[in-house]
Amino acid sequence: MDEITLEAKEQMQKTIESLKNELSTLRTGRASPAMLDRVECDYYGDKMFIKDICSISSPEPRQLVVKPYDRGDIKSVAAGISASNLGLNPMVEGDCIRLIIPALTEDTRRDLAKKAKATAESNKVAVRNIRREYIDLVKDSDEMTDDYKKRIQDEIQKVVDEMIAEIDSIVSSKEKEIMAI
Repeated sequence: MDEITLEAKEQMQKTIESLKNELSTLRTGRASPAMLDRVECDYYGDKMFIKDICSISSPEPRQLVVKPYDRGDIKSVAAGISASNLGLNPMVEGDCIRLIIPALTEDTRRDLAKKAKATAESNKVAVRNIRREYIDLVKDSDEMTDDYKKRIQDEIQKVVDEMIAEIDSIVSSKEKEIMAI
């Protein structure tokens, strides 16, 4: 593969990593520590992510246990979880917080599946924009022959097709996970 194609592929891979991170925060019927990745709380006057100041474990499929490293932060962590839009009700038990993940209703499952599809679609658009950017770069180059330009464009298109297929695969498995009861 050409250097330009490799650069394009690297940028597209970053888009896919972004998609995976975004989808990991979507709530499913199972408890996942990644659900709390973007939840913030007050930490001595600053906003901090809960994942940075607590250990998060999943002892059971529908339960999370959040243990702040500093016991004094337990109330602010519980308040941060309550304030998040995850619909979780934190129960403080001594030095930890228990979160019972409620079962999702059919409507909620459909909404989450739609959100996953929309996220995937926006990432596909990002991949296509990267393709356009690199193809324009190749077309504007005076140093390459027309045959070479065409070959690189074809390589970039193959990479785009692979990335779109990977995005479809990722979102399909996430939808199955969301729709599973």
